[in-house]
Amino acid sequence: MPFFDHDGRALHYLERGSGDPLVLIHGLGSSGADWALQVPALEGRFRIIVPDLPGSGHSEPPRAGCSIPGLARALWSLLDHLGAARVNIVGFSLGGAVGLEMALQRPARVRRLALINSLATYRLDHWRKWLEASLSLILIPLIGMRRAAQLVAKRLFPMPWQRLLRERAAAVVSAVPASNYLLTGRALLRWTAIDRLDRLKCKALVIAAENDFTPLEEKRAMAARLGADFVVVRGSRHGTPFDAVRATNSSLLALLTDQPLPPAERWTCDEAAQWHQLPFAGSIAEEHAISAFDMGRAAT
Repeated sequence: MPFFDHDGRALHYLERGSGDPLVLIHGLGSSGADWALQVPALEGRFRIIVPDLPGSGHSEPPRAGCSIPGLARALWSLLDHLGAARVNIVGFSLGGAVGLEMALQRPARVRRLALINSLATYRLDHWRKWLEASLSLILIPLIGMRRAAQLVAKRLFPMPWQRLLRERAAAVVSAVPASNYLLTGRALLRWTAIDRLDRLKCKALVIAAENDFTPLEEKRAMAARLGADFVVVRGSRHGTPFDAVRATNSSLLALLTDQPLPPAERWTCDEAAQWHQLPFAGSIAEEHAISAFDMGRAAT
């Protein structure tokens, strides 16, 4: 089980593949296991580094409160420990905020940056942001993590053929301690990078779901300010790395290998026929679960 001691707290991470370092940063209420559908497409060309953010997955919460800059610094400390001098970063949702913050903290060390359903600020300046904050940060204390997780999963994956994705999402989010989820969620609401975007020096890609829960036009404006390529995945909701695996992976590979993006007609959700089962056997998600089993065994 690989752990890194950051400021006296255990930070869990997994590695796969070889080549240029590529950091994959997960979203709120989840862990590095979420990248199971991307790692097989990337590990043949890259040294994949998949951390659990502090307070998520198998990583301990920060010692002195949570902030997006603090999460970014924790990952930079991990990368220094691993000897990853220049890196590529892919971040999803919360992970996109952390990844963008990392690139702004150390611009010369980031080669390429991909943001999936992420924003440059989560301050409550739009009614849809107010709605999302209310659904998570107000509902959880009222109804608990299990019921809140079920609601989140239904919104993420509402289609009948997405049942397995919906069940997995509900199980993953419901297992998160409410205190950790709320701590990180509140940190996200305090964060903004709007006034620092001109510091970014790397090549960038913004992937946005057509039906994401936060404003599409705000993501389009962020991409324009970053000089980033912009991909809108038709039919996708917030969980684009899950419900649009082909579009996500092909777009990421294009960025990371300096190739043209796939044609726009391929920027679509996956088809129902693909999801008769979740292809997690032997994946990084299974390795992540084994880490949890080993931790439990060590504790006894």
